[in-house]
Amino acid sequence: MCGIVGYVGKKQSAEIIRDGLCRLEYRGYDSAGIAAVSGGVIDVRRSVGKLHLLTELLKTKPLAGTTGIGHTRWATHGKPSEENAHPHTDCSGKIVVVHNGIIENYQELKKSLSDAGHRFKSETDTEVIAHLVEKEYHGDLLAAVKSALKQVRGAYALGIICADEPFRIIAARQDAPLIVGVGDGENFIASDVPALLPYTRSMIFLMEGDFVDLTPTAVTVYDRSGAVVKRVPETITWNAVQAEKGGYKHFMLKEIFEQPQTIQDTFRGRLYPDDGEICLDGVQFNAQLISSLSKIYIVACGTSYHAGLVGKFLFENLAGIPTEVDIASEFRYRDPVLDETCLTIVISQSGETADTLAALRLAKQRKSPVLGICNAVGSTVSREADHVLYTHCGPEIGVASTKAFTGQLTAIYLLALDLANRRKRIDKSVFKQLLTEFWKVPLGIQEILKKSDDIEALAKEYFHNKDFLFLGRNLNYPIALEGALKLKEISYIHAEGYAAGEMKHGPIALIDENMPIMVIATQGKVYDKIVSNIEEAKARGGTIIAIATEGDTAIKTKSRHQIYVPPVNELFSPILNVIPLQLFAYYVAVSLGCDVDQPRNLAKSVTVE
Repeated sequence: MCGIVGYVGKKQSAEIIRDGLCRLEYRGYDSAGIAAVSGGVIDVRRSVGKLHLLTELLKTKPLAGTTGIGHTRWATHGKPSEENAHPHTDCSGKIVVVHNGIIENYQELKKSLSDAGHRFKSETDTEVIAHLVEKEYHGDLLAAVKSALKQVRGAYALGIICADEPFRIIAARQDAPLIVGVGDGENFIASDVPALLPYTRSMIFLMEGDFVDLTPTAVTVYDRSGAVVKRVPETITWNAVQAEKGGYKHFMLKEIFEQPQTIQDTFRGRLYPDDGEICLDGVQFNAQLISSLSKIYIVACGTSYHAGLVGKFLFENLAGIPTEVDIASEFRYRDPVLDETCLTIVISQSGETADTLAALRLAKQRKSPVLGICNAVGSTVSREADHVLYTHCGPEIGVASTKAFTGQLTAIYLLALDLANRRKRIDKSVFKQLLTEFWKVPLGIQEILKKSDDIEALAKEYFHNKDFLFLGRNLNYPIALEGALKLKEISYIHAEGYAAGEMKHGPIALIDENMPIMVIATQGKVYDKIVSNIEEAKARGGTIIAIATEGDTAIKTKSRHQIYVPPVNELFSPILNVIPLQLFAYYVAVSLGCDVDQPRNLAKSVTVE
């Protein structure tokens, strides 16, 4: 999500930047803008909507200048509008900033700057950076940026220009991607490789905490301590399509590997472990609603429905609110009992799913407040729901949802924990500890992704099988359903997900030596129960593949294969446990030669009933 492009050289910058932004459209955005330096003045052009509107604006109001920066914005702080579109300027208009990420302490910084006389023109967190740099600027843009960022807490990829230094771009990154393109008498910055491929194949991938000083003839990189460091450029051999995939064979694999970042993006600016706080933008529940909630209805389809099933456990166990989960296509036909004391949560990646929208409208007709969880700013769900909790996952190209699912789970956890805290259902010290553990979940996912080669080898051993069984209990029962769905969607193999305790009520009849059984058997309060279910399946000749917690050696005697995941509080185990199931489904489908990104008969968004 969001795209940055910058150019410093001998050519007119605006067209190069506009072209680069077009090549990043797959990242998703709701507004765009470009700034360029000419004659000691910086001019800015911004527009809401797609890039063709910015293109038309540039035809009527051209931008001159051989140094410039541009941006496509996906709204986080502040609605999509021209005022909130990047680039952002300081009070004088001499310092201009583009930014991807979230500045977590922007409110306190904004108050301090406002008290000092700075005038803000937008609702964004980004604008504080322009004013901080203005405050610190004494003739050296690099020194000003370094001083400013010492005051900033959060994630950022930044491009900054100054009218008084017209042949210079300062860039920096922390927890958000940024690359440098090295040219001949010209240099570039961008969020991703595709933006720069027509102009250079020599790329520097900046490290966390790096600053970079670009002129037409030099690129100087500094590490977070301020020392000059050598970052060796890499030569990119990908074509344009491969570049959009980040070098991965398929979008689905790229999106699986993006999940540590997209989960962080979804809870950044909302989750404050050190302070023991959750701040949910777009969710304005008043105290009366929170105290009087009698029930939650969660309504969704497909993978989003599985996220909702996890939500049922969380809202009931943490917040003490009775919760029902409905498949959206069935919800309105059962005449649900709804009123102003019931919260309806609709979950949709696209925000355009027809059955989910029908459920949303029914809930509103019956006076139930509606909260939408979706990934698309400006979608119908986001416009019609009373409250919106966005997942900041960027566009998901693969039809089989992966990062959108974990983004939805992340949003649900945030909401459930917040409600538990506000309803005083959880001790403050326990609440703070849970927030700290939640913050570390992306690190656990990174560890699982390092084992992708082992999961690929396992998939190659079993891709010829025609049937699979997925078992889970408690919080991980929905993850068994999701693992089976992923395998069905992209490999066309028959797979069923069950609550493990239900196995004796029918599915056990299917088990024989030709039936691989994927069992989620990580540590938790139902561990002994799931081990008992494994024994039952093993006794019937089933081949057990166990998702287990690192250090669990006993599981080796009860299963043929083990996929280990890092230890985590059981509450957060669904987010980790789904990752190996996504990878397994992907590698099975690849082994079968299936069209992973566009499986047959499926559409990314189902916009008809």
